[in-house]
Amino acid sequence: MLFRRIYEDSIAQAAYLIGCQQTGEAIAIDPLRDIDPLLELAQREGVRITKVTETHIHADYLSGSRELAQRTGAHLLLSAEGGADWQYGFAEDDGAQLLRDGDVIRVGNISLQVRHTPGHTPEHLSFLVADEATTLAPIGLLTGDFLFVGDVGRPDLLEKAAGVADTMRDGARTLFVSLARLGDLPDHLQVWPGHGAGSACGKALGAVPTSTLGYERLVNPALQYDDADAFVDFILADQPEPPAYFAQMKRMNRDGPTVLGHLPDPGRLGAARLETALERGEQVIDLRPRDAFAQGHVPGTIHLPMNRSFTTWAGSLLSYERPVLLLGVDASVAREAARQLALIGIDAVEGYVGPEAFDEARARGELRVAEVVGLDEARTLLAQGALLLDVRARTEWQAGH
Repeated sequence: MLFRRIYEDSIAQAAYLIGCQQTGEAIAIDPLRDIDPLLELAQREGVRITKVTETHIHADYLSGSRELAQRTGAHLLLSAEGGADWQYGFAEDDGAQLLRDGDVIRVGNISLQVRHTPGHTPEHLSFLVADEATTLAPIGLLTGDFLFVGDVGRPDLLEKAAGVADTMRDGARTLFVSLARLGDLPDHLQVWPGHGAGSACGKALGAVPTSTLGYERLVNPALQYDDADAFVDFILADQPEPPAYFAQMKRMNRDGPTVLGHLPDPGRLGAARLETALERGEQVIDLRPRDAFAQGHVPGTIHLPMNRSFTTWAGSLLSYERPVLLLGVDASVAREAARQLALIGIDAVEGYVGPEAFDEARARGELRVAEVVGLDEARTLLAQGALLLDVRARTEWQAGH
């Protein structure tokens, strides 16, 4: 059995490629919209991707399942669980096979048994994997956002992010029942989750990439509860505020992500394009580090430095309806920024303007220096309706804000 994990640090997300080396077939699980790493991996390993699936309708990134299926001709498989409100709107048009609890996906000698594991979302599936050329006993469970290393998927996103009222406590109770269904599975079973530390899909995800079910039974706080009410109180407590763009992702992933065909490759534009973009009301994103922005920036631009938080801030602050112009960086950084924006469905990147734009703005006396203000002045600005952004890491914010 071929087993490979592809990890995207910017959103702490794991996709998987599982293949039968005897037949050369493979299945991709939870691919990102950037499918090139999966395609390159499959080529290196000498397998062809014949099937693609996902564990659920994602909230934190735009799924690449549709993109991968159309690019490769792979058979698309999607959840049919969760009720009428949680069906994939594009499944019929794309000829997708609908999956239900107990179904079995076969890829050569590999089998993936479908388990309905709702709680994080109503339609959520997990996949119990066995290499039947060796044994019928399963080797691992692809858990998506159901079970993480050291945590479980949060059940409050439908209410907090998607605006579905009065679903948190019911979702938490459903999650408790789904976790109880793990009781028939052995301790040695490997756990292959869909996210790692830094994801907003849980509150305390571990940094170790994989685990075993037995180890999680010993140390995972969410698996220590026998009482449903106590579990509900625990799992809903201290959940961080979800990023604002999660609701947008839910809708786009349910209705059908636009197929790109290829990743965006923003072209370099002249410095004059910056002034035009600001006049037109386009979103001009200054990608430089914080210190560089503070020492001199163009009024009207948005500062989103290229760091690990870029995708989260971009999804929360940018409009999906207006064009984007990137500013202040070279071609490689602009390309990576456009790629990360595409991961969350922001595709209207017009191009980029390099650092020379600041030289021209400085010559015209248009650069503005960011001032450092005290706490009292910050409170006054906040009372006047200023937007106050806390740019610390999530762990620091939770420790005190």
